[in-house]
Amino acid sequence: SADYGNNYGSVHRLDDSFSDEDYNTRDNWSGHYGPIKNYNILIANADNVDESLKDYAQFVKGEALFCRASSYLHLVRHFGKPYGSNSSSDLAVPLITVYDQLEKPARATVAEVYAQIKADLDGAASILSGETGEARADYPTIDAVNALYARYYLDTKDYANAARYAESVINTGHYKLASTDEEMVAEYTYDEGTEPIIQMYASKSEGYGVNDIYTLTNNATDKGLNFRSYYFPTKKLVEAYDEGDLRFAHWFTNEIPNYVTGAYHEGEFYTFVKYYNNPNLNSGAVPQARHARKPILIGEMYLIAAEANAQAGNTAKATEILNELQTARHANLTEGTMENIKNEWFKETVGEGLRLSCLKRWGDGMGARTPQDGAAMLIMQGPGFEQRTMTANSFQFTWPVPTYEMQVNPNLVQNEGF
Repeated sequence: SADYGNNYGSVHRLDDSFSDEDYNTRDNWSGHYGPIKNYNILIANADNVDESLKDYAQFVKGEALFCRASSYLHLVRHFGKPYGSNSSSDLAVPLITVYDQLEKPARATVAEVYAQIKADLDGAASILSGETGEARADYPTIDAVNALYARYYLDTKDYANAARYAESVINTGHYKLASTDEEMVAEYTYDEGTEPIIQMYASKSEGYGVNDIYTLTNNATDKGLNFRSYYFPTKKLVEAYDEGDLRFAHWFTNEIPNYVTGAYHEGEFYTFVKYYNNPNLNSGAVPQARHARKPILIGEMYLIAAEANAQAGNTAKATEILNELQTARHANLTEGTMENIKNEWFKETVGEGLRLSCLKRWGDGMGARTPQDGAAMLIMQGPGFEQRTMTANSFQFTWPVPTYEMQVNPNLVQNEGF
């Protein structure tokens, strides 16, 4: 938006301003290493408890192993190159499994970090094997472990196991894709659906997530509720959905005015409202984009299973699984080719933070951000905005090690280009 105020500007432009001083890279780094410190302490001491606490301590150890695997998967996807033939030499992130305040660890390789993820998942699977999954579980179950296995195996190109684990979660019958208007509202407005493999606790007073960069809302005396969006969906995104697709009907709207450059614009372009607001979490009359965090959804398992089968050459199975997802969303059915599966990732997981890892995994670049026709004059324009493209080997796909980490740890090496 022309009024975006440089909010998330450098990570959006990915130009020279996207550097090791960027707060997005800093927060993604520290936001995982802080908890990893706690996981390490817990894992190391879970056996050193009173006999009456041993069973519970083992369960929490399983949670910590799951969470450490999840954190390292996030970190390696952002700060390392994608898994491939050079993974034994490509640098990822420091691998810390024992708390030591004085340690200054060097960066482990991509292969080493993925190996630790696998080891942590193996440990979590052993401990949490009896924790039966259910929709909206607010703690890691064996289904959540298997879902994370599916992510791991897809990244490491073990397509047989990626498909096996993703399909095992689907086949539990514990999760159902929203396939009606009522189910979409229950899922994406009220956080009461059947898609989350994990859904974090949320209440008015604590725990909720906020994602208002698309739907920052104001209440004007003359216009009522209106958006002050920082970012608008592109022309490619809004035109990607088939007529009647439930996702478009519930995740996009042009019926609420958007206030941009000193004027209200209603019906001219679409706003992305997947995270508009759960009224049960709201503390006032103006929607605040509050919602329950959903780290893993069943839709992703359909996509992983379809992609893994397609990559393994089993197009028939890929088509079957892809069509199940498309049928539920009221989308046109397509063959399970990689092109169609990539398009479905784009439509299904929009806004969930998975696009970067998908493009890196596929070895794809990024096309220009052509605006919707009605928003063409309301956006920032230039090489860093709607004209920005990236080739698959653009160095910005691998995020820089934050400045402070480089300053306090002489054993760290910066990523190429920064």
